[in-house]
Amino acid sequence: MLWTPGQILRTRPLRIDTILGMGGFGMTYKATHLQLNYQVVLKTPNLSLQNDPEYANFVRRFIREGQILAKFCQNAHPGIVRISDLFEEKGLHCLVMDLVVGQSLFDRVRQQGRLSDTEAVAIIRQIGEALTVVHQAGIVHRDAHPGNIMLRPNGQAVLIDFGLASELMPTIISSRHPHNPAFAPWEQHIEGSGKPTVDIYALAASLYYAVTGQVPTASLNRHFKNEALPPAKNFGVKDWVSLAIEKGMASEPQKRPQSMKDWLSYLREPIPPTVADVSVQLKSARGVDYTRLRDLLAAGKWKEANEETSKVMLKLARREKEGYLGQESIENFPCDDLRTIDQFWVKYSQGRFGFSVQKKIWLEVGGKVDYETECKRGDRVGWRKGCSWLNKSDLTFNKQAPTGHLPRIGVFGGLGGFGMVGVYSSLPSRAVSCNI
Repeated sequence: MLWTPGQILRTRPLRIDTILGMGGFGMTYKATHLQLNYQVVLKTPNLSLQNDPEYANFVRRFIREGQILAKFCQNAHPGIVRISDLFEEKGLHCLVMDLVVGQSLFDRVRQQGRLSDTEAVAIIRQIGEALTVVHQAGIVHRDAHPGNIMLRPNGQAVLIDFGLASELMPTIISSRHPHNPAFAPWEQHIEGSGKPTVDIYALAASLYYAVTGQVPTASLNRHFKNEALPPAKNFGVKDWVSLAIEKGMASEPQKRPQSMKDWLSYLREPIPPTVADVSVQLKSARGVDYTRLRDLLAAGKWKEANEETSKVMLKLARREKEGYLGQESIENFPCDDLRTIDQFWVKYSQGRFGFSVQKKIWLEVGGKVDYETECKRGDRVGWRKGCSWLNKSDLTFNKQAPTGHLPRIGVFGGLGGFGMVGVYSSLPSRAVSCNI
């Protein structure tokens, strides 16, 4: 039975709108929930496989996909597609998922050509952070290729299709063959590997495709026929991005980074020596003493340094009584002092923290002074969990925190120091105007 547009299901108030795709194991439809009047994605096993002796295993894996995605619903992650229902319609299992409006990374590159290093890395980092959460839950996606990376119009990247996902284990007994072999490592083809290094390879291969516009050399040919993978830098890709690809796509799994977090550490643009090695001058337009801030950062006391940064910035803005910065005070904040504070944070965090780092992320997610941009920046720097903003007490005060996580300065008051988010967004805007 192939559902047709206009058909209304009996089990749920869902109307089939159109067929989105037909894969080897499943079919996807766009459907409308008639009572709530919103669109969803409906996924079912491919009925053409009913006579396949492995069909029962396909169905079990399909149900398992729903159970895997359900693990992430209570603490929703913006980079993981959300499931809302699992039911049967005339013996056919159905998954209901959020409709991700946008296009896949594969289609983006195919239509527009290769992406800039900055845009591609921003997309891959988002998926890498989502996969970090997936791996922490004991799951390996095993199919993180460009066709399964959806790009919303607001720049958010979302990982879909957990049909091949598995519990963390050395090997998988069944369903060994990946959907898109060009982005899978040889050990997944041959051994059915279900280790995190499989996802690292796939994501590095997706980055290769994004920045070169070329499908990478098949891993089986690289491993068994000694075919070379043309270096990404041959396409004008920056050396540090090319190195991240090389590390993640190492043919031997033991030579790749062993965790997604370790691989993501290669996706940080190196701070130029003129910035990282500079001897920061204690320069202030209003006579503020930065000795204590310097010493706290040098000692790695990140929480105390964050508080000291708030203290000196309030003093500079003459907002000590109010206890928070406002729109006008940010717009008029002295550039010399903002630059001095930033250079200290950049120097002692080796380029991980600082206002210039936050500014770069802000520009990557849109560079607008509005709530949507601030939410995307908050997701990137780890100030939000799910859809909720973290209080200052819940921040991570160590160098394992996400890039740009610190410093976090209170503005306007309320909501854990965020209050009027548009006001807070203007701080990176001030960094732009100060050329920091």
